[in-house]
Amino acid sequence: MAATRLELNLMRLLSRCEALAAERRDPEEWRLEKYVAALEDMLRELKKQSSKPAPELLNEYSRKVDFLKGLLEAEKLSSSTEKALANQFLAPGRTPTTTKERTPATKTVHLQTKARCTGKMRSELLGTVYGPLRKSKSQLLFPFCSCRGLVSDEKQSGVELDAVLQHHQDMQEKLAEEMLSLARSLKNNTLAAQNVIKQDNQTLSHSLRMADQNFEKLKDESDRLEQHAKKSVNWLLWIMLIVVCFIFISMILFIRIFPKLK
Repeated sequence: MAATRLELNLMRLLSRCEALAAERRDPEEWRLEKYVAALEDMLRELKKQSSKPAPELLNEYSRKVDFLKGLLEAEKLSSSTEKALANQFLAPGRTPTTTKERTPATKTVHLQTKARCTGKMRSELLGTVYGPLRKSKSQLLFPFCSCRGLVSDEKQSGVELDAVLQHHQDMQEKLAEEMLSLARSLKNNTLAAQNVIKQDNQTLSHSLRMADQNFEKLKDESDRLEQHAKKSVNWLLWIMLIVVCFIFISMILFIRIFPKLK
């Protein structure tokens, strides 16, 4: 099915937003945020249309718009560590937006942003190493003490970097454990629901069998009652016939015995 005008505009604006996200922007840059808000409105309008695209394509558009929105929210965070963590949970698009792209632009933006945040985090952690290079008077007078302080700062920054990486690893392990526990609970709930449904099906089958048996018994009793009714009617008919015959014979005998008066 051919793309509608609204879908084409959405694709163009999405491609423009991906290009802006890949660039190094000033903190006061406002266009990307306005463009993403316009993308959300266009996506809502596209979902309401009768001639909307396939559900897979709509999900891909939503995925890319959510990625750009999450990227803007991550950039508003204060520390580089929080930005790096927020970027780790972003999900870029899976397919290219335009035919000119070999790989999805959002995936490239994701990798660039992660590298940028990691570089800022390292520069912040290693800033204490490059600071002592600005030698003061005391460092000029005591070069050996300055070198010793530089080595100790390097060790301290390395320890801090290891602590940050360990913290990230611990958070990932904690998230993995939570996901496993959620999967286990979901499995247990599914099994419990399956058992309840199985029991309900068994109860329903038993009720249906009992209803069929009761229906058969009711049918048999109805047949027997009908037969009894027919038999009683037949006996009554025979009795009435006998009574009529008896009366007829009695009348004839009465007429014979008692002749007509003159």
